[in-house]
Amino acid sequence: MEFDRELDVKGLNCPLPILRTKKTLAEMESGQVLRVQATDPGSLKDFPAFAKQTGNELVEQREENRVFEFYLKRK
Repeated sequence: MEFDRELDVKGLNCPLPILRTKKTLAEMESGQVLRVQATDPGSLKDFPAFAKQTGNELVEQREENRVFEFYLKRK
């Protein structure tokens, strides 16, 4: 999956991953994709809810070795 920016929030717990994602997305242009890597298990619920609430698109999410990757497209 191609992306324009990357955000590493591994080791951070709720609400920090979402807050940092929100700040980074605000700096991006419409249509750009942000890849977020997180380790907080709560992020599996938080990121889909965040995308729905903000209107940004959660394009893809996956997990590998207990690291969760989220690809968000800026609205």
